[in-house]
Amino acid sequence: MRITGRPLPVRRRSTGVVVEELDWDAKTLHERRTMSVRADLIENARLVLPDQVLQPGWLAIQDGVIVDRGEGRAPERGVDLGGDFLLPGFIELHTDHLESHFHPRPRVRWHPLSAVMAYDAQIIAAGVTTVFDSLRAGSDTEGGMPNSDLWSLAEALDEARDGGYLRAEHRTHLRCEVATHDVIDEVTRFAGRFPIHVISLMDHTPGQRQFRDVELWKVYFTGKTARTEAEANAVVERRLALHQANASRHRRELVAFAQAHGIALASHDDATAEHVVESIADGVAIAEFPTTHEAAGLSHEAGIRVMMGGPNLVRGGSHSGNIAAEGLAREGLLDIISSDYVPASLAMAVFMLAERVESISLPEAVRMITLNPARAAGLHDRGAIAVGQRADCLQVHLAGNVPIVRRVWRQGRQVV
Repeated sequence: MRITGRPLPVRRRSTGVVVEELDWDAKTLHERRTMSVRADLIENARLVLPDQVLQPGWLAIQDGVIVDRGEGRAPERGVDLGGDFLLPGFIELHTDHLESHFHPRPRVRWHPLSAVMAYDAQIIAAGVTTVFDSLRAGSDTEGGMPNSDLWSLAEALDEARDGGYLRAEHRTHLRCEVATHDVIDEVTRFAGRFPIHVISLMDHTPGQRQFRDVELWKVYFTGKTARTEAEANAVVERRLALHQANASRHRRELVAFAQAHGIALASHDDATAEHVVESIADGVAIAEFPTTHEAAGLSHEAGIRVMMGGPNLVRGGSHSGNIAAEGLAREGLLDIISSDYVPASLAMAVFMLAERVESISLPEAVRMITLNPARAAGLHDRGAIAVGQRADCLQVHLAGNVPIVRRVWRQGRQVV
């Protein structure tokens, strides 16, 4: 599907609609130029709805909610997008991008509030209006992630939220390392102070899931931590012992905790049919980054939404050698796209998908970063440009084939 940034009118294969150029007479044009611009009305945009693109279209906002929309001329003069796309605000379920601001270099800790503000600025500029901040529960001092990081970042996010400093809405995704000795204590303590919205069940033990090949794990670990091979071997032995002692029991306890508190569950790096069977039994809603085609296909078939990374799509493959997200998309097995470690990858990924995969329209691709993640996380008030939904939306201009986010509104207030 060819997507261009040229001015309206255009013919779109995904909608089959031909839009005529707005032909105002001199009197109408003069009247509109002298009207005051309504900040709560957006006009002359390509509205990307869940199932079609309205072009040109307009959108009316009241009290932070979409109250009307239409095709053609807006009833009054509003914010003119000049034929650019208007997309729903992006919903990001899994990003560890905050860590790169808090740990800008090995053994370097930045001020947590400053890190949070830099992270929020990059997230909102990428069009993400709702982000689930991925915070690790379960200490990993050997990997450079002590449990103090969880509390430093959670407190900084809370301070920024209470102070009204944040432009995106930040929710909590706890990444729970089931093999660590203290994960249950940390989750219990965290829940006593902060809300939890998603829990992912993670096991990065060498020989498991993403790191089924222990030798590849050693290469990864020594490269990340500058440790020797002998030190890596010792870490492998310790982690295998922790996995044997804790992983199954902690997973059961975390599943019970999430179910008791109505928290959405995600699996992580599922690789086998057995992993998927376990996820189904545990009531998992999201399969984060399955590492094999088998696991992705079985998860999708079971109604578990399959999530893959935007960088995987943009780069044309996984940086760690796992399955390619575009292949899953072509087979109809991809439900959600996460920016993972590059916030700007969301917009790039959906426009690339709609351009390269004939069977995927732009509205279908956009649902993977808006409506689908919203519903997977239990959010029903956002994720679509529709009457009654939150007025979280963004203006996207195409510079060639590169999407540029020009404006962002959150609950009707322009924040970028």
